[in-house]
Amino acid sequence: MVKRNVITWTAAISGLVQNGLHSQSLKLFVEMQPSNITPNSLTYLGAISACAGLQGMHESAQLHGIFLKLGIQSDMFIESALMDMYSKFGCLEEVLRIFECAEKLDEVSVTVILVCFAQNCFEEEAVQMFMKMVKGVDIDPSTVSAILGVLGIRASHGLGTQTHCLSVKRGLDCNIYVGNGLINMHSKCGKLEESIRPMPFKNQVSWNSIIAAFARHGHGMEALELYEQMRSEGVEPTDAIFVSLLHACSHVGLLHKGMKFLELMEKTHGIQPCMEHYACIVDMLGRAGLLKEAKDFIEQLPLKRDALIWQVLLGTCGIHGDTDMGQYAANQLALVEPDSPVPFVSMANIYFSKGRWSERARTLKRMKEKEVMKEIGVSWIEIEQKIHKFVVADEMYPQGDDVYSSLFLSLGT
Repeated sequence: MVKRNVITWTAAISGLVQNGLHSQSLKLFVEMQPSNITPNSLTYLGAISACAGLQGMHESAQLHGIFLKLGIQSDMFIESALMDMYSKFGCLEEVLRIFECAEKLDEVSVTVILVCFAQNCFEEEAVQMFMKMVKGVDIDPSTVSAILGVLGIRASHGLGTQTHCLSVKRGLDCNIYVGNGLINMHSKCGKLEESIRPMPFKNQVSWNSIIAAFARHGHGMEALELYEQMRSEGVEPTDAIFVSLLHACSHVGLLHKGMKFLELMEKTHGIQPCMEHYACIVDMLGRAGLLKEAKDFIEQLPLKRDALIWQVLLGTCGIHGDTDMGQYAANQLALVEPDSPVPFVSMANIYFSKGRWSERARTLKRMKEKEVMKEIGVSWIEIEQKIHKFVVADEMYPQGDDVYSSLFLSLGT
């Protein structure tokens, strides 16, 4: 092109990003700098997206420095894009710094911070942020969808129901993204009947959400019937839908149906199975007692075996109390994840179920010698829209003395 202007530069930079060519996009942005053409906000947004796609922390810091030098870091769109970029790097402190320095907040910046909290396992902070922001910021479907995802992780149905009511009040419940979020939230909170709700329009995510909800609650046959209904409406399945279908087949013992789905993925729908699909097949074979077949299936996989596949095999060995195959799976898992407590704890439990106390003791001793720590199990209960978390023999909980007093009174001690 003989003559270039800011529009052509921006179109080229953004176009490369949209096609996954992040390195080329950033290179083009660098080439633009010595020219007499000044980038606009859309140009910068394209460069930010390129940095996020590259996971390039050094490049991102340089770009952020340019914004500070030019004094445009307070642009609302640039702020939101920077927060999104840093959240993908896991740089929560930088995200919070930008958020707290923002002169004005909108629904985009609130959504970004909620997603950032959720991605970095700060669900409680995400909920507190939403409760503060909802009174002062106009929320949109993306914001509601983001907080519903957080509430599903926390299994906080009280707050989830309040958010559902809020979405109805604001006229957002008919939005397809909010509708999908409501299905997931209700089902993950154990309220399957509330997740079944009429939707004016369903997309692939909607179908996957409801199929996964039924599969998650052990209603495998209903999940398969929903799949047939989906196909009758001409909706193409996705890789996520096949994970839910294989999960359903595993829990109702439909081995041949599950293997058929795996075959359909590639031959009919052109979807390449990933390790999560293969793990469902291993789980299916293992639950059916076909542990040798599950092992053979793993060994002929075209992908590199990861921790998930060995953990699934080990779990099914626990169901059937197979110590030999369990030890094989535990050894393979330990090679992939040397610091994981799962091989030791799972084998100790298998030995316990078989009454082999000496092997159990040796396994736990070896775990201690290797200084592998078992993650502490946490229980929680929701009371008046607040989540209370407990561990065994908890002495740190603020109302712990009251809990123990009530427990002793109920036991008559």
